[in-house]
Amino acid sequence: MRAVLRRQVGLLLSVPLALQYEAVLMRSEHLEASGASPAQIGALLDALCAICIPVDITFLWRPMLRDADDELVLEVAVNGRADRLLTFNERDFAGANRFGIIVERPEPAWRAWRTG
Repeated sequence: MRAVLRRQVGLLLSVPLALQYEAVLMRSEHLEASGASPAQIGALLDALCAICIPVDITFLWRPMLRDADDELVLEVAVNGRADRLLTFNERDFAGANRFGIIVERPEPAWRAWRTG
């Protein structure tokens, strides 16, 4: 997230995906786990929206994945022509490679980016 906020890497974002992020981050269990207040989460989301690369969803690729919530992420990646999709949930994005998108965990991708 720091690299996104520092504009070292780009974050693709659509309105539906931003709304999903807000709904998930505002859940009481996530607020409690993060120790953040709703106002702090709102400020983070506002910052991300201000610096993101906006993506219009011109074509829906559903259903492609096991988890319907992940479909929004894949749609943004495909419509935004992402080259990588970073996730801790690689298994649930099986099939994204048919769009030419590399799905990988953030840590190895970050390490490769920093040393490359």
